[in-house]
Amino acid sequence: MKILMVCLGNICRSPLAEGILSDMVKKQNLDWKIDSAGTGSWHIGDPPHNGSITVAAQNGIDITQQRARQFSKRDFDDFDLILAMDSQNFRDIVALASDERDIEKVELILNYSHPKMNMAVPDPYFTGGFGDVFDLLEDACQHVLNKHKEQE
Repeated sequence: MKILMVCLGNICRSPLAEGILSDMVKKQNLDWKIDSAGTGSWHIGDPPHNGSITVAAQNGIDITQQRARQFSKRDFDDFDLILAMDSQNFRDIVALASDERDIEKVELILNYSHPKMNMAVPDPYFTGGFGDVFDLLEDACQHVLNKHKEQE
């Protein structure tokens, strides 16, 4: 299973989601690839936001080696599942799709923990709330793991 987490700048939400799910996958000894990207280009090459690094570390997860990158059309070929943090990210990803197969790979991450509600993961870049974002993503990632582990 190859899963890509996507937010706007790839420094707050998607690095946390990548770190959380990677940690869960490692503890389950699964051979999954987890990565993250942003729809925007502002932070390419930057490490995650200090708030994300701190809350991850408080939960025993090290995301300091991650570096931001921008989502590309090639990601549709490289990943089985692309999880967007909010509806704008979802629309931006889908706009790059080549066909229906690509579109079918894209989902809102919180629909795993809150089915069909199309909820957004709040962006803590301006407002803070990294702990709340971590909790939302941890719950969603557990649902992602449970669902896709059963399908293997």
